[in-house]
Amino acid sequence: VTCEADNEVFAVDTATLKVVGRMKTAARPRAVVFTKDGSTAFVTDETAATVSVIDTAKHAVAASIVIPKGKGPTVPRPMGAVLSPDGREVYVSLGRASAIAIIDVAKRALTRTIEDVGARPWGIDVSADGTKVYTANGPSEDVSVVDLASGTVSRISTGGSPWGLVIK
Repeated sequence: VTCEADNEVFAVDTATLKVVGRMKTAARPRAVVFTKDGSTAFVTDETAATVSVIDTAKHAVAASIVIPKGKGPTVPRPMGAVLSPDGREVYVSLGRASAIAIIDVAKRALTRTIEDVGARPWGIDVSADGTKVYTANGPSEDVSVVDLASGTVSRISTGGSPWGLVIK
């Protein structure tokens, strides 16, 4: 469970509903995504422009991945996160930076940023075949479709302000 007020992530035993671990992260942890085996968690840290990497067995932060400022209007604000279907990458929406970050799970490192995704991408998901990432862009009232191979972005108007999405 993320707690943005305390800059912590809490591990909760689902059988007893008791807190079994508290991990200090960078500022404003938002989303958590786990590797397929559950051994590692990636936590987006909104105002620190980082992604915390957590060793779930030790209940400890093992690394911090810095997301540098790109061409976008502001510094990155990591918000949403999703694991690729093959488990090799984590895709992170960067909010006001209008971009997404691609993190290599094994290396625990940023490998690529795709810019100009949309205004304030927050919600993020990936296609079942892992070829496309989708972002919900509230202020631009659209959903972006990002082709991962080419990095090209197309947009679908929603006529509203989407903040989340699920691709099935």
